Amino acid sequence: MNMYKTNCAPVRHASPVDRLASELFGRDISHFFGSDDHFTRSARVNIVERKEDFQVQVLAPGFNKEDLKLNVEGDVLTITGEHKATEMAEGERFTRREFSAASFKRSFTLPKTVKSDAMSATYEAGVLTVSIPKAEEAKPQTRTIEIR
Repeated sequence: MNMYKTNCAPVRHASPVDRLASELFGRDISHFFGSDDHFTRSARVNIVERKEDFQVQVLAPGFNKEDLKLNVEGDVLTITGEHKATEMAEGERFTRREFSAASFKRSFTLPKTVKSDAMSATYEAGVLTVSIPKAEEAKPQTRTIEIR
């Protein structure tokens, strides 16, 4: 299946300054400055090809089913997840905050050999599974050939 991430490109090489900053502060230094900003990351994905379909498995722990959205526009499947931070009651404050709002967005180009109008999705134990059925012509055909 020719599906690829379209919303960002991987970083290949880090500069010496970037490596030094990572060694001193870790990859995300927002905690050093006490930031509780909206946290964005790319969800991890497995793509499995089976005889009848493709499965896109998206690791999305901490999200509710209502936080996840799937959209197909043309031949592009976009999966987004977003959940808001919990509101504090009057008189409450965080003394430590290690999780808050989070979001992700992944986009994939669907091959012409799938039935995008027959897709289905389930969400269980923090994993969103999207089933994308193959069109009949894309399924492996098995036949017996007579020997003469």
